[in-house]
Amino acid sequence: MKSNKPTPEAKALSLFLMAYKTESPSYKEKSKRINRLWKLVLTEELSNADYIKEVQSTLESYGGYSEVVEKTVRFYIEKTGKWNLQGDDQYCKDAQKIAEEILKE
Repeated sequence: MKSNKPTPEAKALSLFLMAYKTESPSYKEKSKRINRLWKLVLTEELSNADYIKEVQSTLESYGGYSEVVEKTVRFYIEKTGKWNLQGDDQYCKDAQKIAEEILKE
């Protein structure tokens, strides 16, 4: 049985697209597509490797993992004045570090 937990990269991409989908229809479409692919992984109709490849490719088109995490954190801080996402997974740790830097600015 495969892990049904997304990678930090997949989580970064998903949250980024969720944040920006109101800004542009292309983000909304990418979000739908990535979510559809993840459902295919969960039902074993798509290999995890193919999903990861698609996530990496899409992430790169938006500047890579670090850039996407920073844009997402900045988006929410500018919108709400704080960063709320807590957790001990890699994405949450990376995002928290960036949030602390942005809030110091």
